[in-house]
Amino acid sequence: QVQLVESGGGLVQPGGSLRLSCEASESLSSVYLMGWYRQALGNQQREWVANIARSGRTNYANFAKGRLTISRDDAKNVLFLQIDNLQPDDTGTYFCVGRPDHGPDVWGRGIRVTVSS
Repeated sequence: QVQLVESGGGLVQPGGSLRLSCEASESLSSVYLMGWYRQALGNQQREWVANIARSGRTNYANFAKGRLTISRDDAKNVLFLQIDNLQPDDTGTYFCVGRPDHGPDVWGRGIRVTVSS
């Protein structure tokens, strides 16, 4: 089963940018849909951010449109999330998820993003 590991989080000032990465343990060619979710501190629910299909087709939550960009590099087995103009409300733990052609969804362990001055 593919494993996913997020990286690229940290502390950023409001207005800054981050690029999160999600590295897969094996080829993404067998994962037709990749996505990002986030979870605010103290919130039990994860909020969907965006997803990208193997075809390259993308979908974004309304809050993410125009400011967050999802992409994938299947040759390097990596999923990305570019976040621009970060705001305090973007603070939380970001998770990547993969939906393979066969089998259950696979989640990463999450990466923390803190937006604060």
